[in-house]
Amino acid sequence: MADETIYDLIPFKPSPEVKQPRYQSVFHDAVREESKHQKASMKTMGLMKSNLNDTKNFLKKKEKEPKLPEKKPFVRGDDDKKKPPVPKRDEKPVFGIKSNKDFIHTNAVDNIMSVAKKPEGRYVDTKGGAIYTLENSGLVPKYTTKDGYGTVPKYLSDRKRTIEEHQKAYDDYITQQREKNALHKISATEREEILSGLKNNWTELHLQYQGLSVITDTAPKKAKKERLEAQMNQIERDIATIEKHSVIYVSDAL
Repeated sequence: MADETIYDLIPFKPSPEVKQPRYQSVFHDAVREESKHQKASMKTMGLMKSNLNDTKNFLKKKEKEPKLPEKKPFVRGDDDKKKPPVPKRDEKPVFGIKSNKDFIHTNAVDNIMSVAKKPEGRYVDTKGGAIYTLENSGLVPKYTTKDGYGTVPKYLSDRKRTIEEHQKAYDDYITQQREKNALHKISATEREEILSGLKNNWTELHLQYQGLSVITDTAPKKAKKERLEAQMNQIERDIATIEKHSVIYVSDAL
């Protein structure tokens, strides 16, 4: 019984539980006063300054029900296309109407003067004999027989003209830029001055590089060393390029 101790025999009073104060909004009093003010203004039926309806205009029975339109006879949309009704059984047909038309002669003349009907073009593409119309099969030349077939559409001509105008404007701009950025040859004196300035810059950077600490144990020291090395390498490349070429051209825009 390692957890037992003699101090457990001494009676003690438990400490009272301390409760946190109840949260109360800082707007509690303002909301209470506003609520009282609103309730006081509505103790009567409705607001104090509301306009009451006249006692004669009370709500009557079925007053709020929707009013339907007046009744009209139903008319179908196809009544004018209907055939005349079948005669009733007590209606008698009109007798005695005769015609002098020779229907046999008229039919014979119509058949003689009529043009033979051209058969519809069809094709069969399966061994089972499936028949399809030739008109929409793509085998009948339609577009090649049109009047405008082979001519360039107007919108393509307009687009081509617009492209040519833009190309001409671009060519003019390039010509102006070339004339503006024309190259010129630097003299031997300028070349020597540039070489001398680059060598002086390299000497200054080399002196700064020699003054660096031997141990680069921090990030700033390492960054400074890398920056000086990069600048010295760039100047060495520039010096080698200028010494290699005796004739150098430069642009006026530089």
